[in-house]
Amino acid sequence: MKSTQMQKILAQLAMALATMALLSSCASQANKDPLESINRGIYKFNDVADKAVFKPVATVYKTVAPTPVRKGFNNFFNNLGSLTTVFNDLLQFKFNHAFTDAGRFVINSTFGLAGFIDVAAMDNIQYRKEDFGQTLGYWGAGSGPYLVLPILGPSSVRDVTGRVFDTITTDPITYVHNRGQIELSNQLRLAQFLDARTELLTANDLIDEASLDPYAFTRDAFLQRRQTQILDGDTSKQKNFDEGDDTPAK
Repeated sequence: MKSTQMQKILAQLAMALATMALLSSCASQANKDPLESINRGIYKFNDVADKAVFKPVATVYKTVAPTPVRKGFNNFFNNLGSLTTVFNDLLQFKFNHAFTDAGRFVINSTFGLAGFIDVAAMDNIQYRKEDFGQTLGYWGAGSGPYLVLPILGPSSVRDVTGRVFDTITTDPITYVHNRGQIELSNQLRLAQFLDARTELLTANDLIDEASLDPYAFTRDAFLQRRQTQILDGDTSKQKNFDEGDDTPAK
């Protein structure tokens, strides 16, 4: 299937999921996890796969690769994600943030050697992350039911929509794939996944050790984190969420 046809299919899927998010937001206020039995099964699968394959590989990578190398790749992938951040800044009318985040991307892409060195951080330019799931939430779309995706982990109907939309619109790795460099895009995607998993090594160990129900802990932590991201950390707007309304107070 040609890349343009695939993009059309994914775009249609994104629109369908966005509609689902809007329709399900009100119905799911009282119960954020109506699919809990299914989610727990997928969570168990992910946990087994992670402990058998992904965690050992990430542990070896962290042990073997020098810290500057790991930090460099983490900076590189964060820098690629800046394009998504800038686009969603604009969709949320956060023009000051868009200007700053675009400047951060330009600085790191040039002086930072394609982003491997976070030069912007040395100038105290804060790293920010925005995605289309946050944009939907910012404009009032509820999260919809909580979902656990195979391999990818915690999400929601709204955030699945956001992930699909961001992937087909602003993800540089998708652009590499569409240019016919499929092997390179696959390698970048695997490296990106490895980088993300390595960053979570300590956090996952703490969850397993400290929580009687790691599934519930992970779900609640994910939903709370997404709320905080949508509100840009503004605790004065948190009351709406605490009372069961997961749309931000403008």
